[in-house]
Amino acid sequence: MGTSTKTSIALVIPARWGSTRFPGKCLHRIAGKPLVQHVWERSLRAKGISCVVIATDDDRIAEAALNFGADVVMTSPDHPSGTDRIAEVATRLRGITHFINVQGDEPMIDPLLIGSLASTLKRHPKIGMITAATPFGDPREADNPNCVKVVMNAKGDALYFSRSRIPFHRDAKDKASAVPSLLHLGIYGYRREVLRNLVSFSPTPLEQCEKLEQLRALENGIPIRVIITSHRGIGVDTPEDAIKVEKLLRSLPKP
Repeated sequence: MGTSTKTSIALVIPARWGSTRFPGKCLHRIAGKPLVQHVWERSLRAKGISCVVIATDDDRIAEAALNFGADVVMTSPDHPSGTDRIAEVATRLRGITHFINVQGDEPMIDPLLIGSLASTLKRHPKIGMITAATPFGDPREADNPNCVKVVMNAKGDALYFSRSRIPFHRDAKDKASAVPSLLHLGIYGYRREVLRNLVSFSPTPLEQCEKLEQLRALENGIPIRVIITSHRGIGVDTPEDAIKVEKLLRSLPKP
């Protein structure tokens, strides 16, 4: 990318109907609105974004999204991941240099976090891929394999992501040598050509071992910049999660 190219960022929300634990969750009503509408509305509040698009292969989700005013791109039903769905959207949107992936089940995504990713991409347009992490509130959570951990190098690029606790603190008595575990958050930004290359690669050994798609980028030599945030957010994976989120959303002041 030449330095004269203006950075333009599209935020894409992949939304699918299928979910093993919660089918149709994108349209599950929380505080009077479909789940994906909350994600869309909070995404619209982020600074530095040129457009916000919902990408889906489901007519029910598309109809609902159009009804609440979202721009929708219909995509193939054969995509194995949200990243592949965003890569298809990228072939339709011209003039966009970067894409941010906000998952469709994150109704409390922080607009400031999205804006932080966007501003970093604009300041450093040669960054190929970016994500976020936050310190664990409870250190015991680092032992939960559903909480993905990340460690970084001195530049702030990811060295590795794992479901295991990393780094391992060999000398627990030496408090000065302790490195806090960081929880990886499932939000990503990509430069257009990096996104295109990423989905062209075959699944890699570490990716398949850990079941973490981002390891495909690292195994193919794509650096991933990590920004640290205090935002944690709550994803909706089950109906019980939806109840928790609804209570939190109803307690928030109106924007």
